[in-house]
Order: sequence, then C-alpha cells, then structure tokens
Amino acid sequence: MFQEIRIAPSILSGDFMHMASSIELVEDAADWVHVDVMDGHFVPNLTMGVPFTAQLRKITDLPLDAHLMVSNPMRQYPWFLEAGADMICMHAEVMSADEVREAARDIHAADKQIGIALKPRTPVAIIEPYIDVLDMVLIMSVEPGFSGQGFIEGSEDKVAQVVALAEAAGVHPLIQVDGGIGEKTAARVAVAGADVLVCGNAFFKAADPAASAQAIRSIASAAQFKADQG
Repeated sequence: MFQEIRIAPSILSGDFMHMASSIELVEDAADWVHVDVMDGHFVPNLTMGVPFTAQLRKITDLPLDAHLMVSNPMRQYPWFLEAGADMICMHAEVMSADEVREAARDIHAADKQIGIALKPRTPVAIIEPYIDVLDMVLIMSVEPGFSGQGFIEGSEDKVAQVVALAEAAGVHPLIQVDGGIGEKTAARVAVAGADVLVCGNAFFKAADPAASAQAIRSIASAAQFKADQG
C-alpha cells in the first residue's frame, strides 16, 4: 500500500546568504530539494524563480521539486523545465483539465514529472478528471504563501481522499504534504498515504538538520509499517 518515505526540505527556509551550505545539508540527509516559487499574485509573497532554480541545478544532483504558486502556470512551467526542475507542481485552482493534460504531455515528453497542488480549501474531487496523468498530488496543509505556519488539522483526511480517488482510477501517484510537517505530524500524514514530506523549519531551523530529517523519516516509516501490520 505504501511507498518509501521521501524527505523534501523546502529551500525557502534555508540560508540565502549561504545557499551552497544549505544544499549540502539537504544532500547529506534528504531526498529532494523543494523549491517554493511564489509570484506575489496567486499568493501574497514573492520568492525565487527561474534563475535561482537554474543555479540550484548547477550545484546539486538531487531532484528539484518546483512548486509553482503562480497565477499563470501554463506560461511558466516550460521555463522551469528548461531551468532543470525534475518535478513541476502547479495549482489546480488556476488550471483547466485540458491545460493539465497539455502540460503533462509536454513535461512527460521532457522525461520529467508533473504534480498538481491543492490549497487547503480546494476539494480533492477537482483532480478526478486528470488524476491518471499525474505523477504526484500535493496537499497543502497550510495556506500557501509563507513558511513557518502550523499544520491545519484534518489535512490527513485529504491525503486519504487522494488515495481513494487514485485507487478508484487504478493509478498510484506520489502524495506530497507541505506545511507544518515535523516529528509531531509526520505519522498522521504517512498513515493516511503521504510518501513525500516537505519540511521547512523542521529541517533548516533544527539544531541538527540531519538528525531531524532522520527522525521524521523514521517516525513516518514506522507509522506505515504499523498500519501495514493491521
């Protein structure tokens, strides 16, 4: 039922004055680099973009997970493909089903992966028409826009809804959860079916980021194992 847990630290919480050192921390302890792209329109904040992603590609071989919190993803996703992102995750709220399928064709043709993200109040049913082309579904467990927010209670229920929808469609996309993920919340979302955990402050603000990542991974994996055992 479960896939192996992946830890994806959000570089937004890293040290922007010493980004190479922040990437080294991720490489030593985690699996993906999560890149939060915000345009100041779809969300109120403004963060890194294409040039930053391209520079990250030069200094790490880890998969780059670009989360596009932008109002015009159909225009922007090709830029991030060219910059070297491996996973392009866009928001369902600003895309039609036809647009998702078009983007999926382009992204898959480039041998990369597509994800669709859902804000906390967006129903899971919105992805039903195109879940068969998705490599990942991202459940936002905070309102997108700023790091350091607390986990929204009940977010694990949306993870379970994605699992049920995927099983009904006969597909098995990765399920990522982003927002307030740490040692206290990892087990809840993992048991529900999440297998990619985005960690911001829980990783970069920890006294020992590697130990924190290992603890989160172990807690989530143990919860999966226990659930598998019934």
